[in-house]
Amino acid sequence: MRSHYSGDITGRLDGKKVVLAGWVHEIRDMGKLKFLVLRDREGFIQVTAKKGDTCEEVLSAIDQLSKESVIKVEGLIVKNEKAPRGVELKPDSIELISKADSPLPLDVTQKVDADMDTRLNNRFMDLRKPEVAAIFTLRGEVVNAGRGFLREKGFVEINTPKIIASASEGGTELFPISYFDREAFLAQSPQLYKQMMMSTGLDRVCELTTYFRAEEHDTRRHLNEVTAFDCEMAFIEDEEDVMELLEGLVMSMVKKASESDAELERLGKKINVPGKIEGITYDKALKLLKENGKNIPWGEDLDTESEKLLGEVMEREYGKQLYFITHFPLESKPFYTMPCEDRKYSRSFDLGYKGVEVASGSQRIHDPKLLEDRIKHAGLNPENFGFYLQAFKYGMPPHGGFGLGLDRVMMQLLDLPIREVVLFPRDRHRLTP
Repeated sequence: MRSHYSGDITGRLDGKKVVLAGWVHEIRDMGKLKFLVLRDREGFIQVTAKKGDTCEEVLSAIDQLSKESVIKVEGLIVKNEKAPRGVELKPDSIELISKADSPLPLDVTQKVDADMDTRLNNRFMDLRKPEVAAIFTLRGEVVNAGRGFLREKGFVEINTPKIIASASEGGTELFPISYFDREAFLAQSPQLYKQMMMSTGLDRVCELTTYFRAEEHDTRRHLNEVTAFDCEMAFIEDEEDVMELLEGLVMSMVKKASESDAELERLGKKINVPGKIEGITYDKALKLLKENGKNIPWGEDLDTESEKLLGEVMEREYGKQLYFITHFPLESKPFYTMPCEDRKYSRSFDLGYKGVEVASGSQRIHDPKLLEDRIKHAGLNPENFGFYLQAFKYGMPPHGGFGLGLDRVMMQLLDLPIREVVLFPRDRHRLTP
């Protein structure tokens, strides 16, 4: 239907015939001059019609258009220093493909502000704003960078069930569903399945997956349906091998985002690529927090306020936006987490990014007896994990992995609330569209 996108139109095409298709962004009638701004995914192009130079059929067609209608325009590219980007389109024909109703549910030109609920209720139109579309174009680039990195590292991409019979990590924060004549749940993570894959010989598996968490949060950084990279790798020495992989994955994603010039320009953002990611222990994190007025009892997890404060301290005192927190207390971690020798600490880690946890991982237990003991210690019934424990009885190598929240990475990359970087967010208040 089109020969070019608007982004292809430069002075080099002066005097050339083109066909463009897109939406009517703005219309201005100046009497003898009529200006039409056509928008497509690459940007904008000015269409200029002048009485005496443009046929009456085209002039009449412009008069019949409404904002956000879909049109096809055929015409001649002409250099014009006064026009946006120094070029304009002189139309020979304008075809109305789909007429937009009026009034519009929100203003794509943003001359009239809309609150977040209005924008999400009309997300299809919100995404017509170039800067909003840029978020998701950039997100796609970040996903491709992550997948490419993992593929180069020998990872096999898999797909695990999202309907499960029991909690994958214990706890009660699950969405129950009716599964024929019995109860089932939406998966919290692919944890049990990706660990089982370590006994198959595939060694390294990954999944761009969805987490479902029935948590009644109402914050800037929480959703109940979350997208993440989930990875597991076998034949590791310890959790340091997993952390090295995670660092490489995150750096590849951040680097790709920093190179996405067109999207960043639309968003008015600049992304700095951090240096090597360094770590502090859980005990050191508690010490830093206490020195800055926040006292966390030993053994408790870091709450949102503590994470934010720690991020500020790490950037101010160490110049680090990305940082690991390691050796969490064993009792604060899921049953599959490998204990340290003293059984007080665990071989676990979190990755913080500007005061928000974006990833969590660990070396896992590969000894079936120890794993069953830890399941019991967590107050869970090993019989509910029979299919999982079976995979550990016939040769399971040392392994570890992590989950990296894509939504949170995008949120921190662009310094935006999480609902801004998710197409159709699901939280405790929103189930549509």
